[in-house]
Amino acid sequence: MARVRPFAAFRPVRPERDISAVTAPPYDVVSPEQRDLLLAQDPHNVIALELPEGSLDPHAADNRYQNGADMWDDWRDQGVLVQDPEPAVYVLEQRFEHQGRPVRRRAFILEVGLEPFDAGVILPHERTLPKALGDRFEMIKSTAANLSQVFGLFDDSSGETDALFDRAMASEPISTATDADGVQSVLWVVTDPGFSADVAHALAEKQLFIADGHHRYTTALAYRDLRRDQARIAGETPVDPAYDFVMMALVNMEDPELLVMATHRAAQAIGPFDASAFWSALAEHFTVENLPPLPTIAALEGSDRPVYLVKVRGDEIVRLVHVRDDVNLDEAITAAQSSAWKHLDVAVLQELILEPFLGIHPDHPETLDRLAFIKDAQSALEAPVDEHDVIFILRPTGMGQLRQVAVGGETMPQKSTYFFPKLLSGMLFRSAE
Repeated sequence: MARVRPFAAFRPVRPERDISAVTAPPYDVVSPEQRDLLLAQDPHNVIALELPEGSLDPHAADNRYQNGADMWDDWRDQGVLVQDPEPAVYVLEQRFEHQGRPVRRRAFILEVGLEPFDAGVILPHERTLPKALGDRFEMIKSTAANLSQVFGLFDDSSGETDALFDRAMASEPISTATDADGVQSVLWVVTDPGFSADVAHALAEKQLFIADGHHRYTTALAYRDLRRDQARIAGETPVDPAYDFVMMALVNMEDPELLVMATHRAAQAIGPFDASAFWSALAEHFTVENLPPLPTIAALEGSDRPVYLVKVRGDEIVRLVHVRDDVNLDEAITAAQSSAWKHLDVAVLQELILEPFLGIHPDHPETLDRLAFIKDAQSALEAPVDEHDVIFILRPTGMGQLRQVAVGGETMPQKSTYFFPKLLSGMLFRSAE
């Protein structure tokens, strides 16, 4: 059973409803150059908290984590961030255009009780990287705060929660923000206890799936365990303390307007790359077909087996690479994973191409330096391959696949999904003290 409850968020104080200048994309997609631009538009931009200046060594005198904690305290003391007077359910709608049509995505933002993954209440769907986990753990440990939300999914095929969203959005929003992609985020606050009870009832029997923010969730769970140990040593027995929960934005995974895109791959071989040998080696499991000039990602449609568009260095031809009909993926992939996992496009790419032919696999994190991720498929198709040896264009992972793998207790390879748009940071903050 998922535990959800309203909370009193800290919000930026601005004279106008539009708070775009103090918001930012998630910390893990912000480059140093973009960080500078965000801070130039407003020194109180959330990125100053998410990615403070200072050493990444938590024991150094001038470290990022202590600087972030000092800033978190200062902003609250100075009234840059002010806490709402009573607990609330926050409702977010993101509005944008996709392929010429208007789209919206709605979320409840709540406190959600932290549960270990093996409890089967909140499930991950992707692997996390230890380096990133360490950084985020030090940040939550120093600030005792959720500086941005975890993006979660719940299954509501009947649309029961649609009416709850409509009720919340009947009032005036409290703030709006527009990101660099033109996505508008609109926020409502609902303090009515009856509404909170209705939302909690609608979500109580749901499993929750982490769409984005695996590092945030995992480090919040580790922080909870740390605080529980400290409380036990001190002889304290707090009831439902703030550190037992994490801020999450929850979206209906059955919403037809939930947009899931693929993240494409650009890879470098471990040594000199031999294109002829690469294509020959693929023949063991794949059929390779040359495509006419200027293909589009529509070439990936219609296949019931994993399929990719592939380009190699020094060759403008795009090839359609798909698993041969006579290949049994359950046997070809020797990893100790389920059949559902072995039929994922991202898993087949990882196990039957990236590892054997390019020496890249997440079990060997040092090899991931030779793997880059690309959002825009068409740009990747049109650009010459000059910085990498091979580019792979993938299909999106389906919601049914995500659910099946996650419920089975497995995680997909890193960046198996790209939920568009990203959630903005900086509209809400939460104390876990």
